[in-house]
Amino acid sequence: MGKVPADPALGRRFLTGWIFWVTLGESVGFLAPAGVQLLAGAAWPEALTPLLILAGFCEGAVLGWFQARVLRPRLPGLVTGRWALLTGTAGALAWALGLLPSSTTAWQSWALPSQLAAGAVLGLLLLCSLGLAQWIELRRHLPAAWAWIPGSAAAWCAGLAVFFAVSTPLWEPGQDPWLVAAIGILGGVGMAVTMAIVSGLVMARLLARTTRGGGPPGR
Repeated sequence: MGKVPADPALGRRFLTGWIFWVTLGESVGFLAPAGVQLLAGAAWPEALTPLLILAGFCEGAVLGWFQARVLRPRLPGLVTGRWALLTGTAGALAWALGLLPSSTTAWQSWALPSQLAAGAVLGLLLLCSLGLAQWIELRRHLPAAWAWIPGSAAAWCAGLAVFFAVSTPLWEPGQDPWLVAAIGILGGVGMAVTMAIVSGLVMARLLARTTRGGGPPGR
């Protein structure tokens, strides 16, 4: 099949829509862990970790649904429910990995190189979890879908950096729970915008490559 020229206007419309809807989806989804932290953190602290993991599933599923809303016009064969389920499962895994260091103190007795190595592995798995899970569905529809894994990881790395840059200086000991949650939500919105921009640029490039190549999906 011959190559089809990419439409710059189509790419810009996709990127604009992706940034808006993915920012909205992640901001809404992030209300689940923020709400759990606010309510269960004080009333049911012993259940906080499993509830945050469950909230992470909800966060991921909401994000995945909003992403699929933008992707389906360009990838009609994409299954919204499967994309949302994969993203939700990855969201739960990411939260579990992120909470693991605070859930056990066994690692504190390890030698420093072992701690650093384990931290690097956990961080890499956390950043790649969503992209890897979504690749399972995306590879059915896009050539070189593997590139979404590092692209998504870069987007989440940038988003988390913004979250901590915004939230950490504002959090102080003894603050009211509602203020802690509000600061977390503010950081979450900043994270969502950043992640949406970076991931949108990656996805737009993958879609443009598909349009130019005109070939069947590759794995």
